[in-house]
Amino acid sequence: MNTFLDQFFFGYYPYVAMTMFIVGSALRYDRDQYTWKADSSQLLRKKGMLWGSNLFHIGIILLFFGHFVGLLTPEWVYHPFMSAGTKQIIAMIAGSVFGTMCLVGMLILLNRRLFDKRIRKTSKFSDTFILIYLFTQLLLGLLTVPYSAQHLDGSSMIALANWAQYITSFRMGAADFIVSEAWVFKLHLVLGMTLFAIFPFTRLVHIWSVPIQYLTRTNYQIVRRR
Repeated sequence: MNTFLDQFFFGYYPYVAMTMFIVGSALRYDRDQYTWKADSSQLLRKKGMLWGSNLFHIGIILLFFGHFVGLLTPEWVYHPFMSAGTKQIIAMIAGSVFGTMCLVGMLILLNRRLFDKRIRKTSKFSDTFILIYLFTQLLLGLLTVPYSAQHLDGSSMIALANWAQYITSFRMGAADFIVSEAWVFKLHLVLGMTLFAIFPFTRLVHIWSVPIQYLTRTNYQIVRRR
């Protein structure tokens, strides 16, 4: 039974989740463009929004790119400069710092969403659900740090990276790298893939609309307070 679950979740489920992520996002943009927004609660209450939103967004962006680079960088790229153990220690330190930053911001946002009457009454179920879901995933990610500290040779990091690289290059046998890993790594991966699957059905779609063009625009007017 465990072998079947490992093969399903780490061999086939990644492709199911990514298909839902891409197709679902395209369909929502095509059919429900008026729901394609972040639904910010800042207009209802500014208190806590500045610190909560900034800490959360900066932390989660750094975590995303840290995972992206850490998992998809082949061993031969960094091997001439550092060992797998050194890379794992760097990942643990960076993950702890960025994760804590994101956690503080998340707690502020959750407090607003759950205990501010005005915000709670105007919140949809999916708004609260996705915050709690991300909070759970973040706690699991931080929990992987003490597990990683039990073996600093980088073996688990290499196994997880090999899995990710096999999945993204459509190679068979990806699940074999995950079979012997601790439950916390497996659950963290499953929740991470599920996040991609539910992405099109939540407010997270606003990520696609990040205003990158603002960095290069030339014609704009600066308005200052008197």
